[in-house]
Amino acid sequence: MSYDSSAPRPTRPPHGQHDSTARPGPDPAGEPLRGGASPRTWTGHHRDLRILRRAYRRQRRVTTFTVLGCFTLFLGLSAGCPGFMDRPVTGGLSRGLVLALSQIPATWLAVLAYERTARRYVDPLARRVNRSTPWASGEPEQER
Repeated sequence: MSYDSSAPRPTRPPHGQHDSTARPGPDPAGEPLRGGASPRTWTGHHRDLRILRRAYRRQRRVTTFTVLGCFTLFLGLSAGCPGFMDRPVTGGLSRGLVLALSQIPATWLAVLAYERTARRYVDPLARRVNRSTPWASGEPEQER
């Protein structure tokens, strides 16, 4: 079997815009689809997945940038203001050493915040998406 690359390719809509004629949806008459699946709207399940992806993405970004921001502040002060970092705070500890040691609790707080937001916001979304899939109720996933 050969592939003819000179055949015109169908045009794709610009990113973020969908052409409803490009891919036919489920039959509006309510007839079952291939494999016995019932027709469903294209926006419901996909919308839940988009919301879940957005929640995961936001959670990762906030946590990562918070920890990296603290570490970048420490590095910037160490490189740019060595006199400031050399000053003693209490008991012979310099500000640089105190800021370096504060990276450990900052990381712990980031992990705790990540777990808390996962339990509070992301996990309920994941459970909702999981309940809406046909194989979540014990039915085996069918090949497409």
